[in-house]
Amino acid sequence: MLVVRPTRPADLPALERLAGSATPRLTNLPAHRDRLEERITRSQRAFEAEVEFPGDEHYTFVLEDQERGEVVGTATIRAQAGAREAYYTYRQETLIHASQQLDVRREVQTLSLSHEVSEASLLCAYSLDPRYRGTSAESLLRRARLMFIAQYPERFAEILAMAFPGYLDDDQQSPFWNSVGRHFFVRDYQEINYVAGVRSKSFIAEVMPQFPLYLALLTPQARAAIGREHPDHESAMDEMLAEGFLRSRHVDIFDAGPVIKGERDRLESFRRAAWHPVRIRPPHSLPDAEPAMIANQRLGDFRCVVARYALSPTGQLMLSPQHAEQLGVEEGRAVLAAPLALPGDEHDPGYDEGEL
Repeated sequence: MLVVRPTRPADLPALERLAGSATPRLTNLPAHRDRLEERITRSQRAFEAEVEFPGDEHYTFVLEDQERGEVVGTATIRAQAGAREAYYTYRQETLIHASQQLDVRREVQTLSLSHEVSEASLLCAYSLDPRYRGTSAESLLRRARLMFIAQYPERFAEILAMAFPGYLDDDQQSPFWNSVGRHFFVRDYQEINYVAGVRSKSFIAEVMPQFPLYLALLTPQARAAIGREHPDHESAMDEMLAEGFLRSRHVDIFDAGPVIKGERDRLESFRRAAWHPVRIRPPHSLPDAEPAMIANQRLGDFRCVVARYALSPTGQLMLSPQHAEQLGVEEGRAVLAAPLALPGDEHDPGYDEGEL
């Protein structure tokens, strides 16, 4: 059985393994023992703290396969992306170049450094053991964070964001980095990606050009990579767009990977989540029902599992003894449930020009 829970010190070897196997390697999940140890400690402090508004808290979760006795995935929420230092992105913009004398008017696409995403809560540092890809474990680990946010909204911003890894070529190089960042740092993409993970991205923004980048001056390969997610993350992008996130005009300053944003109260997991008292019944007596994410309401001992969304005539959520034990709940205790399946699979790829 799979369960999402907060990380603890004993998970350090598993986090090292997951960081090393992430595809591609993640800036926000460096394969660096000291940094991962700090991440665990920081997460424990966040879960223990009394919080009235989002700040510099980092909540790190793991996915545990209890039958194997293994941690097989990890994911994090940064309560405020730019709480400690500005969270830099490039914002895609359009400039008008016009001359009445020459009768010329051109719309020119540019990228400008921005820290607008700094106020959002960031879903990040997701890595899953390859053996579990293509299963419900992916959705459980990715979206259990939303179940946590739904229970403790005061700890998070109203806008949630996710930065997806950008496109890499067959040599695992970033065409965007090679066209932009490499001119200012004599290091290749993989090396600078690791350095930024161990330190921070702020030093990149300090050295990168402060003026707008004109896309017409970049290589065709770099232009094609802007806003394009890594192929291994296309299904994740589809799921989060179905969740209710929207592609924004922001892209990563390293590889130009897309940044998506969502108003948390409009996301499907928030809109469709409901509280139900628990009724414990033997597995063989549970009726067939669609799978759902089920979460307990215990901050430091948060747990989220996938179980049937089976309700009694009086609105009780019927759980097997095994699932009740995983969640640490007794009969009559309320749990939060949201359908695992998301409605629709057609998404608008355009930009949102409203509050996002």
